[in-house]
Amino acid sequence: MKASDLTVSRTIGGTPEAVYDAWLDRDGPGSLFFGSKRVILNLEVGGLFYLLVDHEGREWAHYGRFDRLERGKTLEHTWMSEPTQGLESVVTATFAPVDGGTEVTLHHANVPDTGLGRGHKEGWAGCLDELAKRVEGATA
Repeated sequence: MKASDLTVSRTIGGTPEAVYDAWLDRDGPGSLFFGSKRVILNLEVGGLFYLLVDHEGREWAHYGRFDRLERGKTLEHTWMSEPTQGLESVVTATFAPVDGGTEVTLHHANVPDTGLGRGHKEGWAGCLDELAKRVEGATA
């Protein structure tokens, strides 16, 4: 199966630490985990997570393992779901200080080159939009 990589980025008005913390805050809008129907989360290197998300009229399960957690700098975890078709893809988010806030770059590697696989790019962009609303709303 052919796989590809996806990258999205966004500048968010906040410190790298604040943006990183908001991304991982399971109870806050803009978090990777917020709004999931079910969350199991072991937030440590080697820790596992499970998300059950309602999307487009059905439930989607997502699984992964945290490989790097460097507050305000880098977050890396594996990502498996039905759209990854059994491939263990890798998501790396970096948080870099820039004028006006933090440049968040999310790179998703080893995603199947299919419609559902490519759809992750839109999904990640939407997540970053929600994260920006939360962080920028909190600092406004």
